Amino acid sequence: MTTHQTRWSQFLVLITVFFFWGFVAASNEILIPVFKNAFDLSQAQSQYVAVAFYVAYTVGSVIYFLTSRAIGADLLNRIGYKNGIAVGLLVSAVGTLLFYPAANAGSFGLMLSGLFIVGLGFSLQQIAANPLAIMMGDPATGAQRLTMAGGINNFGTTIGPLLVSLAIFGSVAAGGTEASIEAVKTPYLVLGAAFVLVALFLKFSSVPNRIDLEEVAAEEAEDASKLVHKGSALAYPQLVLGMLAIFVYVGVEVATIANLPAYLKLPVAQGGLGLDTSMIAPFVSLYWASLMIGRWAGAAGAFGAPPNVRLVLTLLLPYLAFGVFLAVNTIAGYAVADFLLYAAVIVVMVAATFASRGNPARMLLIFSLCGIAALLVGMLTTGMASVIAFISVGLFCSTMWPCIFALAITGLGRNTGQGSSLLVMMIMGGGLVSWLQGWLADVASIHVSFVVGVACFAYLAFYAARTPAILRRQGIDLDRLAAAAGH
Repeated sequence: MTTHQTRWSQFLVLITVFFFWGFVAASNEILIPVFKNAFDLSQAQSQYVAVAFYVAYTVGSVIYFLTSRAIGADLLNRIGYKNGIAVGLLVSAVGTLLFYPAANAGSFGLMLSGLFIVGLGFSLQQIAANPLAIMMGDPATGAQRLTMAGGINNFGTTIGPLLVSLAIFGSVAAGGTEASIEAVKTPYLVLGAAFVLVALFLKFSSVPNRIDLEEVAAEEAEDASKLVHKGSALAYPQLVLGMLAIFVYVGVEVATIANLPAYLKLPVAQGGLGLDTSMIAPFVSLYWASLMIGRWAGAAGAFGAPPNVRLVLTLLLPYLAFGVFLAVNTIAGYAVADFLLYAAVIVVMVAATFASRGNPARMLLIFSLCGIAALLVGMLTTGMASVIAFISVGLFCSTMWPCIFALAITGLGRNTGQGSSLLVMMIMGGGLVSWLQGWLADVASIHVSFVVGVACFAYLAFYAARTPAILRRQGIDLDRLAAAAGH
């Protein structure tokens, strides 16, 4: 098997877009309680923020898929991967412009329209950037490279809620009692300007516009004669099952944090912490920082370092990420003493990372089981113990995206772009599962509603157990690839 060194200078430019995805996605969790109060919404209705943002991924992916069919070729193969990301950034910039008239008019519908267009642009960025991150180097370390990109994504998710909360609730800190809807327009206009600048920077960077997908597929296979060459990505079972896996993964990741603010605001007598909306930002930040913590640990294998160095990095990087969370929240003026014990929870995640031994299917299985355990503990306890358990779901979701994505597009060859678009299409799970959990919270209780996430993790465990056998029939051995990454 031919190995390639990761092109770090190009890769570091690429992952700037991952930062923005995280910044905006996590900031939505600040918008949800603000809009719920300002527009007098039910818990289910407040989840329209998540629905608008994540369903946009599906619409964008459908447009991509149909356009590719209409022109008789994969769209990214025609226009180029780098160009696709740049166009997506410009589309997202247009969406941020709508926040200005929406805030002035106090229009919930126009706010949702702006988020929808931002998500529409993100869909094209995701379709191009994810396979590009996997393939900018040795295929054996593709999942770890995508995990590293996810770690940068979650740096954005960690500081996003804090900066947006500061912009929105600045008046509250100064003695006000409620956030103004008009306060949301400035941070999103600034974000739009950043999208335009990054699009220009990326366009003139050295990030490759083309990748040889057939060569990558051949390198993934132990026996190239067993490779299947199908006319459609939907003919590959690892992709079809992976589409549902992405749906429920993004669903549980987003639904858990989207509904957590309502749980935090519950009176102590009802199991919550009785927090005001302006005080939930550090909890949201810790949830998204948990994904950063897990992804920094999982990314240790992407450096191509000797085993002993990888061991040290796997132990050190997650606590470095935790330190980032503590630092940015301290700078933002929040008390972090209550979160210090979270360091003990990170030990469980690090142990799970070691147990996976670099195999994406094994990692997905172990982390799914840990996620089920975390949700059950949260549902069976109350107060801070319950909150910490729910927040730890972020730790166990941390490496699932790269694991699922890598498993689902392995062996697809020239169908990789099409397969990527179908996977990104299923990001709509973030909106639909959030709404489902919100509905269950309305008819039952917030505490009970987290059972939705248990069902999501159960399917992910099934996918992790089933996919290795599917790939073996196509001449691809995941353990061999993981071992190759260790040399």
